[in-house]
Amino acid sequence: MSSLRIECVAKEGCRIGESPVWDEKEGALLCVDITGRKVCRWSPLTGETQAIPVDAPVSSVALRKSGDYVITLGTSFAALKWKEELVTTITQVDKDKANTRFNDGKVDPAGRYFAGTMAEEIRPAVLERHQGSLYTLLPDLSVVKHFDQVDISNGLDWSLDHRIFFYIDSLSYSVDAFDYDLQTGKIGNRRSIYKLEKEESIPDGMCIDTEGKLWVACYDGGRVIRLDPETGKRLQTVKLPVDKTTSCCFGGKDYSEMYVTSASDGMDKEWLSRQPQAGGIFKITGLGVKGIPPYPFAG
Repeated sequence: MSSLRIECVAKEGCRIGESPVWDEKEGALLCVDITGRKVCRWSPLTGETQAIPVDAPVSSVALRKSGDYVITLGTSFAALKWKEELVTTITQVDKDKANTRFNDGKVDPAGRYFAGTMAEEIRPAVLERHQGSLYTLLPDLSVVKHFDQVDISNGLDWSLDHRIFFYIDSLSYSVDAFDYDLQTGKIGNRRSIYKLEKEESIPDGMCIDTEGKLWVACYDGGRVIRLDPETGKRLQTVKLPVDKTTSCCFGGKDYSEMYVTSASDGMDKEWLSRQPQAGGIFKITGLGVKGIPPYPFAG
């Protein structure tokens, strides 16, 4: 595709950029810097990034129907009022564990906020295994735990007919599917739909396009890959100028732009000198497909 264009639009360099979400109302891209402990909002109009500091690792951000945002902060679901820079805890999980934190999260089509945990990393992708769980924050602000024994709870999304929930536990090197009941939010019948190849490295964040195909950011793989969840085939690979690509979403006026976050944690000076844009946010245009708007949390 000769029209494919990749540019680094926010060069501020996150330590671990994650959870890109397009905020249509603001015409801006939200994301978080997990270890940098900040929630960021980048405006394509000004080219500037605003950041709100928080007091724990912040791993995902989502829109809220009533306005402003919800985030996963440490082991808590929390509310974020942007203008006031005010964070209030909604509820905490993993109370029996001293060494976990939330990782990726996303809102389902019914307005439930799904997010999973993992052990704190010793260094990138090195951690005590099987310490994480997958949770849902319901609109009534109660929490459901789906399962535990998770290594690194990561990318998640739903099929266009809302009958399948897609999920990544990074160290399984697999993209998995579950049957999904939108009425109840229950999941079951887990199966692998794609196993990553060696050069693709570690599956991280994920999003879906309007053709029902999945896009997966490959951490340490320096790429996003497009998968057909029905055939389990890889359809496309888009390489980026940084190795630590972390997540992706569609945005822009008609959701035809893809935004990809990246990380710089774990890179030495020599590595960073070769990849000065590590930790930046990238915009990909000319993919020829569009995404769907994110769902807001209904609580």
